[in-house]
Amino acid sequence: MEEARKALALAEEIGGRSGLNCIAELDPDAIAKAEKQNSGRKDLPLEGVPVLVKDNIDVEGLHTTAGSLALEDNLAASDAPVIRNLRKNGAVILGKTNMTEFANYVTQGMPGGYSSRGGQVIHAVDPKLNVAGSSSGSAVAVAAGIVPMAVGTDTSHSITACAKFNGICGLKPPVGVLSSKGIIPIAKTLDSAGPMARNMTDTLKLYSAMRDNPLPEMKEREAGSLRIAVNLANTVHVPAEEKDFLRKLLKRLRALGAKTGKVIQMPTPELKTIMQWEFRPMLEAYLAESSASRKTLAEIVQYYEDHPETMMKYGDTCLRAALDETPGGLQGKPYLDALKAREKTIARVSAKIAEYDAVLMTGPTSIMHYCGFPSVTVAAPLKTKAGLNHTVILYGKDEYRLYEAALAIEQEMKSLAEE
Repeated sequence: MEEARKALALAEEIGGRSGLNCIAELDPDAIAKAEKQNSGRKDLPLEGVPVLVKDNIDVEGLHTTAGSLALEDNLAASDAPVIRNLRKNGAVILGKTNMTEFANYVTQGMPGGYSSRGGQVIHAVDPKLNVAGSSSGSAVAVAAGIVPMAVGTDTSHSITACAKFNGICGLKPPVGVLSSKGIIPIAKTLDSAGPMARNMTDTLKLYSAMRDNPLPEMKEREAGSLRIAVNLANTVHVPAEEKDFLRKLLKRLRALGAKTGKVIQMPTPELKTIMQWEFRPMLEAYLAESSASRKTLAEIVQYYEDHPETMMKYGDTCLRAALDETPGGLQGKPYLDALKAREKTIARVSAKIAEYDAVLMTGPTSIMHYCGFPSVTVAAPLKTKAGLNHTVILYGKDEYRLYEAALAIEQEMKSLAEE
């Protein structure tokens, strides 16, 4: 348990409000609980490994607030299934990380990493840099070396973007592979918990331990055997430094024999529709089983608007719209139309990328999240001008092909760093 003790000391030393402010709450009994659970076993995949968990996921005995003072009394009576699985696999659950409030579904324009309960998460490399949202605290805790692994959640880039902006790896599994029980949702059609770590091997190791059944062995593919599609959507938004890195990486892969193609897969407006219409009923389903005193979105919105100094720094436009603009709930016509459109998009995108092991995202798009496809952020020790690891975001139809391609691409990114 020495690694866990060191991580706990680091969390207290640099993770609190006077430091990076990535820690929401620590469990003082974390190591004792792990020792009791593991009973001296040495064959567990994560035996003694310290892990921090985003503050919208239930951890027994700790608060689950999604960063909101409106839920500060919500004490979890039991672990979410993904946390239960981690404990069974030997992990030491140290505590909770700060996050963008309600997984960045309070209002437009709220800074990544800000919450009424936690304040502002600070970047591990440079306090002026953007930590992104909403799994900000988990990403910073890994980037700062407080823990080797952390758990986040992702509706639309909350893991993958946080990993990218903090120079680490992150993975959003196919929606539905991991249990969503015990997790404060935005929209279960789109949400998934997922792992974050400094490299793909550890990211996959954590993901495997979160599952009900372990991940099959993932083997790094030969780079020359890969088939990669390059998504050219919104490339106008890609900084010159990043474009240059992507060109070098693709040139290297092609030189090794990898086949590449081009697709254009833009963001879809229906993603926001699904989020807006699912948020209220799915949040209230979680709250009904929780210890939170506020059980409805109406009560939460009222709390925000009754406490403007602490709760309305950036407004509550998303919460208010989810309350006022979704008549009919999960039977509302805009919502049902969005689900029908999603089915057609999944079929179209699946056919377009079926032959590829992975699709490389260049400019911003949310198509993989809308379709429920797995996505990963791969990082390598080749530094940007800002001092971060270069990263790429990949997605695909087949998760195992995607992960093996990610392992191969990670190796080639390391090779670029050594040149």
